[in-house]
Amino acid sequence: MPEAVIVTVTGASGYIALHVIAQLLDDGHAVRGTLRDMSRAEPLRAALSRQTEISNLTFVQADLTSDVGWDAAMAGSDFVMHVASPVPIVEPKDYDELIAPARDGTLRVMEAAAKAGVKRVVMTSSNAAVNSGHGGKSSFTEADWSVLGDGTGAYASSKTIAERAAWDFVAGLPDDQVMELVAINPCVVLGPLIDPDGSASIELIRKLVAREVPGCPNLGFTIVDVRDVAAAHVTAMTAPHAAGHRYLCTAEFRWVREIAQTLNQSVGQRGYPVSTRRLPDWLMRCVGVFDPAVRRFIPHLGERQDFDNNAIRRDLNWKPRPVEDSIVHTAESLIALGVV
Repeated sequence: MPEAVIVTVTGASGYIALHVIAQLLDDGHAVRGTLRDMSRAEPLRAALSRQTEISNLTFVQADLTSDVGWDAAMAGSDFVMHVASPVPIVEPKDYDELIAPARDGTLRVMEAAAKAGVKRVVMTSSNAAVNSGHGGKSSFTEADWSVLGDGTGAYASSKTIAERAAWDFVAGLPDDQVMELVAINPCVVLGPLIDPDGSASIELIRKLVAREVPGCPNLGFTIVDVRDVAAAHVTAMTAPHAAGHRYLCTAEFRWVREIAQTLNQSVGQRGYPVSTRRLPDWLMRCVGVFDPAVRRFIPHLGERQDFDNNAIRRDLNWKPRPVEDSIVHTAESLIALGVV
């Protein structure tokens, strides 16, 4: 029997990372996940064991803010999934709280991977590295990059700077040291949780199901399922034509009211009714004066953006599942795990 391919997955406790790990293990790969806190290892092994066989799973300690542990994390690895990156629920006052670990952590990962002779790194970027700071522009492809400036938030800035740093690093490698890079740029990620810690991206569903919001603001998001994001990462790891490309990993746009209606038709019938009442823009602006979590969305009231996913469909033979499934499965897992 040939030895299993070793894949290092950074930020192994994260929402997307756990699904990437599960799919890699399903495919027979050996996975080495990095954790900031090794006390998380056993709970994560237990959570993953309910999804897949975990005998090929190990964890090592490594933190994006420190050089310690990265050489051990990469030793003998064939591929790296660089998924780790801070995702805030509320924008920090100091943007460097996000930018520094995202940029410097990415460079630590890339340097250790190159040193270990890794063949290819698949990096989790974001549509926030594509669509921010463009004024009224509403349609985007992989050729677009977010424009940094006063109108670009901390998260979008961190993802843009980190992804550019990764591409610059690979471009600067000597001719005799080849390492390939692929970037996956998902939008708002929904879908079932493997671990109850969850992610900032599922906060909208949690708040709606928990009835922490009195209605639906005039906001909308392009959604993608976490399982489809993971599948894109795993396919991009070895797809011949993927090297050197970034891929918008997006499915369909939905307004918050449409999301609430979908929830009401599913979990609403089981004792978790969701308000579908429209919240007027003026009320959102008033609340935003006092609530920074709301304030960050005020500029996007009524805004719709569309993303071209032809490249990922073509190169990775990627077929996203229906958005309504992602919405419902998110809520069902929040309920099953006792989060709401």
